[in-house]
Amino acid sequence: MSEPKDPEQLLADALRAQAVFAPSASPAPAPEPATDAVPTTGINELPSAYGLLSGASADSLERERAALDAASSAPTAFAPPPPPPPPRTSAQLPAYWILLLAVLLGLAAGSVVGLLTLV
Repeated sequence: MSEPKDPEQLLADALRAQAVFAPSASPAPAPEPATDAVPTTGINELPSAYGLLSGASADSLERERAALDAASSAPTAFAPPPPPPPPRTSAQLPAYWILLLAVLLGLAAGSVVGLLTLV
């Protein structure tokens, strides 16, 4: 039988296979004019080599937010919740029924023990 592969090796092979089929990144959009309030450094940009499923560009997050906003603002069918079930009312057993049940169980157990000792 073949020995099981090392989990780290399997992960490395899977990542290499994903990197081969990852789409190439689109060119960067034109930079916006610089202001003092917003730093224009590339700290928040993702390198294109990651090949993320949602996209490596900054507009992928904007597309996701727009899709979520459109889905949340879309009208949905309103169905009222079903009425709650009626509350269960448990009927109390009178004490004489409980006493009768105990006596019958005692008689049944006694008769079984009596039959076993006769045999």
